[in-house]
Amino acid sequence: MLKLNITKQVLKFFRPLPAKQYRQIFNKVLALMEDPEPPDSSPLVGYPYRRADIGEYRIVYRGEEDCLKVTLIGKRNDDEVYRQLNSL
Repeated sequence: MLKLNITKQVLKFFRPLPAKQYRQIFNKVLALMEDPEPPDSSPLVGYPYRRADIGEYRIVYRGEEDCLKVTLIGKRNDDEVYRQLNSL
């Protein structure tokens, strides 16, 4: 299992979430720690990241040597996630 590394931005995203969405996203992150390249994820073109969708949310992450780095989490139908990714 990979170690988890999340950004401050992701922590801020988690704080106001309702319990159900928090649990969904957290369980998906745990699953990504076991298998960082599941069939339902896809690489982001032009970036060293992958994306995984869970419910109405999108997780942008990258699997490094022994670490899963979760960079961003945002609404799936919102391009704000990609704007934030460009500002990193």
